[in-house]
Amino acid sequence: MLDLIVRNASFADGRRGFDVGVQAGRIAAVEPHLQADAGQTIDAGGLLLTPPFVDSHFHMDATLSVGLPRRNRSGTLLEGIALWGELKPHLTQEAIVERALAYCDWAVARGLLAIRSHVDVCDPRLLAVDALLEVKKTVAPYIDLQLVAFPQDGVYRSPGAMDLLKEALRRGVDVVGGIPHFERTMEDGRASVRALCEIAAAQGLLVDMHCDETDDPLSRHVETLAAETVRLGLQGRVVGSHLTSMHSMDNYHVSKLIPLMAEADLGAIANPFANMVLMGRHDTYPKRRGMTRVPELMAAGLTVALGQDSTMDPWYGLGSGDMLDVAHMAVHVAQMTGLDDMAACFAAVTDNAARLMHLEGYGLAPGCRADMVLLEAHDPVEAIRLRATRLKVIRRGKVIAETPMQRPSLALPGRRGDVSFLWVPAKP
Repeated sequence: MLDLIVRNASFADGRRGFDVGVQAGRIAAVEPHLQADAGQTIDAGGLLLTPPFVDSHFHMDATLSVGLPRRNRSGTLLEGIALWGELKPHLTQEAIVERALAYCDWAVARGLLAIRSHVDVCDPRLLAVDALLEVKKTVAPYIDLQLVAFPQDGVYRSPGAMDLLKEALRRGVDVVGGIPHFERTMEDGRASVRALCEIAAAQGLLVDMHCDETDDPLSRHVETLAAETVRLGLQGRVVGSHLTSMHSMDNYHVSKLIPLMAEADLGAIANPFANMVLMGRHDTYPKRRGMTRVPELMAAGLTVALGQDSTMDPWYGLGSGDMLDVAHMAVHVAQMTGLDDMAACFAAVTDNAARLMHLEGYGLAPGCRADMVLLEAHDPVEAIRLRATRLKVIRRGKVIAETPMQRPSLALPGRRGDVSFLWVPAKP
């Protein structure tokens, strides 16, 4: 007797008609026509069953703070940073926790069950660090929350930031962060990458740096990040987030840079919403998109993920925690509308993101944790097209959120009353 069986499910890799059996919070069997009984059975009806969505780049300490202390009137990155500086002295731990937990409720409803959040460590009180460590404990039964010690104002540019970062790690923050392009000089930026990677290597920690989030093609800190990764033996444990300067670099330099990144097994995280609206602000026309070279990085074999980055905060006043929205934006911005490309964007908010976070037991195979989402779609492309309804969200074999199928009702003569947006393309 199993605890749960999800029957007649389709998988992102194209397999159809499979059953998934769950026992004690783990997947016990994945096979067609599973011969077993269960305490609960869910008929997937041929729809898409996927591991949960993963957001590998977010700022939970700032989420839902839009309008505090005022709105970002220009919508620019620099005004957002200035606004956050104005807000920090007025933050309370209770308010950060309240907003973060509200966002986590949204995340669960969207099937988003793993988040890597950067947390600002440049406040001498480390208020946000303590708040998100509390949130991490609270949501542990239903969300894997990983925290990055992020020196928002520059680890050298902000007095005492290096000591505060080390203290945040001591208190239990998981990952070493950085922002080399925001240091006062290029040399300070390179030095910060070296120092922060050495801290991670000494403590056996992962690294995730905001890197070259600028339109300046001469911002090349990702080179240093890749070189330090190799020097310190951190291959597969280091991520460069944003990397938007690569959008502005000449092709010859990129032809040298991407192999260096591949040698370091460097992960890359693009953030389509933020990259699109914050980059290219000094351009007239033509106006640069700003997002890094996602298809080229994928083609070189790098693990590339997509992040939400911000939701209703000083930098981005929109968003809802929907990772399919993120994939949908990436498909368009990166011109990845080929079938394989769209499937790759789906993987970038599921499997790839989980790989960069080193999530244990992620997937739909025997032995994996029984964390799954049933979508109102037949395949990843349809899921992205529709930003598909999350019919069932399952954590450790238990349904923790569900949403009814979306069936608008029409009152048109001669037409059916209920409308389904599902559509199986005709075969040639």
